[in-house]
Amino acid sequence: MKHRYRVIAVGFAALVALPLALSGAMAAKKQPTHPGTPEEELRYKGAPIPIKPGEAKEAITPKGPRLTPAEFKRAKQIFFERCAGCHGVLRKGATGKPLTPDITRKKGTDYLKVFINYGSPAGMPNWGSSGELSAKDVDIMARYLQHEPPVPPEFGMKEMKATWKVHVPVKDRPKKQLNNINLDNLFSVTLRDAGQVALIDGDTKKIVNIVKTGYAVHISRLSSSGRYLYVIGRDAKVNLIDLWMKKPDTVAELKIGLEARSVESSKYKGFEDRYAIAGSYWPPQFVIMDGYTLEPLKIVATRGMTVDTQEYHPEPRVASIVASHAHPEFVVNVKETGKVLMVNFSDIDNLKVTSIDAARYLHDGGWDSTKRYFLVAANKSNKIVVVDSKKNKLVKLIDVGKIPHPGRGANFKDPKYGPVWATGHLGDETIAVIGTDPGWRYKKHAWKVVRTLKGQGGGNLFIKTHPKSNNLWVDTALNPDPKKSQSVVVFDIRNLDKGYEVLPIAEWADVGEGPKRVVQPEYNKAGDEVWFSVWNGKDQQSAIVIVDDKTRKLKHVIKDKRLITPTGKFNVYNTQHDIY
Repeated sequence: MKHRYRVIAVGFAALVALPLALSGAMAAKKQPTHPGTPEEELRYKGAPIPIKPGEAKEAITPKGPRLTPAEFKRAKQIFFERCAGCHGVLRKGATGKPLTPDITRKKGTDYLKVFINYGSPAGMPNWGSSGELSAKDVDIMARYLQHEPPVPPEFGMKEMKATWKVHVPVKDRPKKQLNNINLDNLFSVTLRDAGQVALIDGDTKKIVNIVKTGYAVHISRLSSSGRYLYVIGRDAKVNLIDLWMKKPDTVAELKIGLEARSVESSKYKGFEDRYAIAGSYWPPQFVIMDGYTLEPLKIVATRGMTVDTQEYHPEPRVASIVASHAHPEFVVNVKETGKVLMVNFSDIDNLKVTSIDAARYLHDGGWDSTKRYFLVAANKSNKIVVVDSKKNKLVKLIDVGKIPHPGRGANFKDPKYGPVWATGHLGDETIAVIGTDPGWRYKKHAWKVVRTLKGQGGGNLFIKTHPKSNNLWVDTALNPDPKKSQSVVVFDIRNLDKGYEVLPIAEWADVGEGPKRVVQPEYNKAGDEVWFSVWNGKDQQSAIVIVDDKTRKLKHVIKDKRLITPTGKFNVYNTQHDIY
């Protein structure tokens, strides 16, 4: 089962995406630990899924131990909140082991009670002995796991169309930009627990608008033209925001499933802004939409065989999606089967999908500096996958540290090894620097880890630099040490052997009590400012801290009572042009 702190359990991404635990009371009681399983890893796994337990029908079966309807309902709630993210909604296994009845019935109730109560060194939390679950709940869960898993409903075209709303038809939208905002330097900031995004003017540092969205927006993506902003919540709601309006706001919305993480729009020449795509965790599928209205046009399931054991998996979740610059394609990364799908949208009625076998547990990734090669983390496989988007072929599987989590990664020119791309890790303090130039000069370094830097600890979610910067920024938002989770480190790209400098971002924010986790460095368009979210509890003050990239000194702090749990930040120009 998943580790869930009695604090707010949070999935980012991101941001992120990605589970995270927050609470002002965090320091009051030490959370349980497990031999061989870092707390950073447990925190990464620790968020409930947004599927409502009541949406999954009860499935009390005669072959399992006796359960009353009330007990089944209680167990279903616990499983969805604490276990499904690791073991899967259908309990077929994901980053956690399978818990299907053919396995659990052989173990029996007494064995399962001990396992749930005391946990295991492999990362299973000690739910009972830690006090997270009562003895009664442990007993209920041991019996529940021997019944067939309740299955949430599918979500097809009929269900999507029922949620589709066009608030402002295309014909009624502005013919030119009606505001005076420098849109290239606008930031879309996720207000996770509020179910909103804040649009912040990067020049004036003022909030332009607060837009109501789905819960815990995972990412913001820009249309090729830079006019439209697409955001998707973990509850699978997509909002299309028109940045040309006098006050930018939602012009269309669509719910694509019950849980999701990814959205993107078409960028290939001749198809700019025409299509959008979103991928869901449940049901496991992706949908191609009209880029101007979000009308759902084509749904494709991702259920299929895994790349390693060639076994059928019923719940392969769609992780990240990026738009290809080489073909009219979307690059769709499927987590549990470990496949990278090159989805050609030039003729969606005769959709062509090239499937590339990579490695299991694909998560997030980004382009190299040429935007030809896509590098994506297979996080629980401890690998970075390299795909050639021009030839639609796998280039290399690269072994890296424990649980790589690059976000989009960071591109820069290493003084010794030439063009490189870097990722940090959730499970250790290392930063892997990978050569990305297969040309004659740097060919011997291409697709190899050329440097392994040491950061201040594990729990890294995002790493960032900019073409005009000499700095490489690394957060440690999931580190259990508050000194590390409330600060960031920065390396000088020109002298990486020198080590890092630590900046006390949360201290600079001066927001008072709370966990104050510092997450996701994001540059402005000019590349001379770096923005950080100081992510506090829902009822505590949060902030955005802006640092001068050249001097590494505090430049500005944005405080506003509307900034509730800010996490991911996405600069319009950098996101539009894949600059990272």
